[in-house]
Amino acid sequence: MYKSIVKPILFRKNPEDAHHLTFDLIKKSFNLPLVRNIIEGIYDYQNPVLEREVFGLKFKNPVGLAAGFDKDAKLIDEMAMLGFGFIEIGTLTPQPQEGNPKPRLFRLPSDESLINRMGFNNGGVDEAIIRLKERNSNVLIGGNIGKNKVTSNEKAVDDYLYCFEALFPYVDYFVVNVSSPNTPNLRDLQEKEPLKKLLLAVKKANLNKNKPKPILLKIAPDLTVGQLDDIVEIVLETEIDGVIATNTTIDRSLLTTDVKQIEEIGAGGVSGKVLAKRSTEVIRFLAKQSNNAFPIIGVGGIFSAQDAIDKLEAGASLVQIYTGMVYKGPGLVKQINKGLAKYLSNSKVKV
Repeated sequence: MYKSIVKPILFRKNPEDAHHLTFDLIKKSFNLPLVRNIIEGIYDYQNPVLEREVFGLKFKNPVGLAAGFDKDAKLIDEMAMLGFGFIEIGTLTPQPQEGNPKPRLFRLPSDESLINRMGFNNGGVDEAIIRLKERNSNVLIGGNIGKNKVTSNEKAVDDYLYCFEALFPYVDYFVVNVSSPNTPNLRDLQEKEPLKKLLLAVKKANLNKNKPKPILLKIAPDLTVGQLDDIVEIVLETEIDGVIATNTTIDRSLLTTDVKQIEEIGAGGVSGKVLAKRSTEVIRFLAKQSNNAFPIIGVGGIFSAQDAIDKLEAGASLVQIYTGMVYKGPGLVKQINKGLAKYLSNSKVKV
């Protein structure tokens, strides 16, 4: 139904308008009497072979919703009905911000990809917390945190710590996002010294808690081999709990969409199928260089169970989807989980 009816309707609208329309429809329909059971019956898939423990958390399955879809924690209960093993909210910043001027989200149908330059648009961490307090599902939640655009890199640590402290009681793990290409100079924080300073500050705040929570770092796919070596060194030195690989790419070389159209779109990060190979390469590199010393969440170009298997075989412990769901629909979660269950049941080595 998604492919033949829903997708054609949504794809006639501006991508960001379609996103908001989807939110409204889900919010209104999923909470109608009896609908919850129907939705879960259609989309949720459970199998003991999918269960796993990663950085001390127990996941009912390894397929999560990537950050960016539900930035403000508006649809946690509804997304949980679709069978996700975990949901990552954000990127959240201390203060609300509008993000970059519209239009800022673009479809590339021939590449099954998206370009976005959203710019951390969100209602602020305190507003998200109001919703987190009201959620009913017990799905695992990740809090993806960043800095406000107006905050200089020299004071970025303060923004991350504010979000960390505010969110701590309401999420199960944290993601330090320094890899979005859409906030000016943000990726400079991926450089060795500023990144180490930031992670050590968050780590220190975490260790002051009675029960510290996992801290992950989200990185860009555009890092050089030398920079990836630095990432491995920093993760091991700071003893954070894992890495999310990867965010969107600024590389346009693999796109088949008309060059003129791409130039007219302008700046932004690319997600979707064209990112699949590179994100898997980064996962494999990190896993090999670190001798599998820390868990990796693989994200980028997952459109099928095989795509997820590729990430797991490269060294990922969990995976996340977003753009794949835009093109394939909500049934993708169940499709991937069923494929993974079959693969894991038949595999002698459980990844």
